[in-house]
Amino acid sequence: MLRDLIIRNRSCRRFHEEESLGRDVLVSLVDLARLSASAGNLQPLKYILSCDPGKNTVIFRYLAWAAYLQEWAGPPDGERPPAYIIILGDIQISPSTGCDHGIAAQSILLGATELGLGGCIIGSINREGLREALEIPSRYEILVVLAIGRPRETIVLESVSESGDIRYWRDSQNIHHVPKRPLEDIITG
Repeated sequence: MLRDLIIRNRSCRRFHEEESLGRDVLVSLVDLARLSASAGNLQPLKYILSCDPGKNTVIFRYLAWAAYLQEWAGPPDGERPPAYIIILGDIQISPSTGCDHGIAAQSILLGATELGLGGCIIGSINREGLREALEIPSRYEILVVLAIGRPRETIVLESVSESGDIRYWRDSQNIHHVPKRPLEDIITG
């Protein structure tokens, strides 16, 4: 059921790094994005795929992982994603991708979740450093990076506390808690 798939599709930041993913898996996930909606059907998105440990190490250096977990520098060796998909906007096709990259990212991550994988949309990127390291041509805007692999963490949804604090957090067992606002609080009319 779609609702269950959406509930299971959480921002996973710790993975079974030793369980590699083949390029064919990444290609099949990008194909889901290719088939998704695109504003004006312009289809300006392009993708860089990585399931190579050396290339993954380079990509990892340019990412920031969890704004609310300020004491955490990201997953340690052994818990890093075995694969990445970098979503680019081809500015020669369109100067703006609108919300296309959000639609594409969600399609890819829902597909990953259906396969028993997890992922995280990362927008906090040292874009110029990543561009230089991977020799990404200037015609491509770096939009987001998707980290993908088999989850190594438990993530639970819970209601926002009475304080209204929406920050995610980890407990002493390293369970990742994600507060969600109640449905009645977000429907305004």
